[in-house]
Amino acid sequence: MKKIAVVGTGYVGLVTGTCFAETGNNVTCVDIDERKVEQMRQGVVPIYEPHLDVIFERNIKANRIKFTTNLEEAVEEAEIIFLALPTPPGEDGSADLSYVLGVAETLGKIIKEYKVIVDKSTVPVGTAELVTEAVAKHANVPFAVVSNPEFLREGFAVDDFLNPDRVVIGTEDEKAKQIMTELYKPFIRDGHPLIIMDEKSAELTKYAANSFLATKITFMNEISNFCEKVGADVDMVRKGIGSDSRIGHKFLYPGIGFGGSCFPKDVSALLKSGKAVDYHFEIIDAVLRVNEGQKTSTVDKLVSYYGDLSGYTFALWGLAFKPDTDDIREAPALYIIEKLLQQRAKIKAYDPEAMENVKALLGDKIEFVDNQYDALEGAEALLIATEWGAFRNPDFDKMKELLATPTIFDGRNIFELDRMETEGFYYSSMGRKTIVPRPVTKEA
Repeated sequence: MKKIAVVGTGYVGLVTGTCFAETGNNVTCVDIDERKVEQMRQGVVPIYEPHLDVIFERNIKANRIKFTTNLEEAVEEAEIIFLALPTPPGEDGSADLSYVLGVAETLGKIIKEYKVIVDKSTVPVGTAELVTEAVAKHANVPFAVVSNPEFLREGFAVDDFLNPDRVVIGTEDEKAKQIMTELYKPFIRDGHPLIIMDEKSAELTKYAANSFLATKITFMNEISNFCEKVGADVDMVRKGIGSDSRIGHKFLYPGIGFGGSCFPKDVSALLKSGKAVDYHFEIIDAVLRVNEGQKTSTVDKLVSYYGDLSGYTFALWGLAFKPDTDDIREAPALYIIEKLLQQRAKIKAYDPEAMENVKALLGDKIEFVDNQYDALEGAEALLIATEWGAFRNPDFDKMKELLATPTIFDGRNIFELDRMETEGFYYSSMGRKTIVPRPVTKEA
């Protein structure tokens, strides 16, 4: 059993703290938001993440996890201090380390014995050195700074933490290696590797992983766009190349671009880090440029189909950047909404989890409805921006009754072409042929 402090209770911090408590450790989570801390003390999970609420409640009842706004109190008891603080992108795309370094300097003032300070936030190469310097300004005791990047997929974060593909630990401090290895033993019993390396390599591993996955997504989106030009079927291409073991099937599904809290921020930060040492990542630069256009490609199709969009009402299914989360950071749906509003179109939107977050951002600029079918009533067409499971098998007859015209622009390819042809929809998707319903002729 380890005594752990987790500073920051955002997505990464809360999952980290809860999952460490689940394996028998005593965890104190620290946040400056008093209201949020009080909610968590009452058992309220402030984010939507499948299965997190179950183990969160279980560990509160077992007194293995507690919450405070008092950093000094949490640190005094802890052997290991995880920094799970925001690193938002600056205007130039670089990661803002002010939160991380600010807490690091405070830690230097309050630690009274050896501590392992762990960078859990995604941070640029060289951050461990900066954190070490910040702590050392005031610390009078030995300490170690470790890089331990997270590899959590929103919607699957609990399983990813409890059953990791790999655990990466960046440190050259022998005592810290031993402590971190003991901490992670329960998570690697099935043979998944624990990889120990230097701090800079660990920091870069996270950026390299996310940038590679973003590149894979973007490559497939470009292939999808080309398929539409030449009449190929991207689903067939995806299956054809995904069966190659060197490529694999994951991250080959075309769509309206990547979003979320990680990929856009991390890819931009790696590009900026390269420029800082006079190195230009040509591929990463192209990934960001292509993704920017991909996010609003649905609106381009609408303009091509309708012309002037002024006065049209469109139903929008999906606001979160991906299903099984309420996270709207860099969500393609927001870019679609912005571009449609610029075209003076109206939007009726529905999402199972993310509507409150979008309401806080947009207010009454668009209409929010209580269920997916309410969005369709009187709308000219349906736009699909997030592939929630609830959208995959709808009542198509009801949809045709509610829509002004049976028209769907699907940015996530959630319906089969044969089904759309049978149902009689105009159906435009990504990288596949457009289904145009046959004219209905009266029997003689």
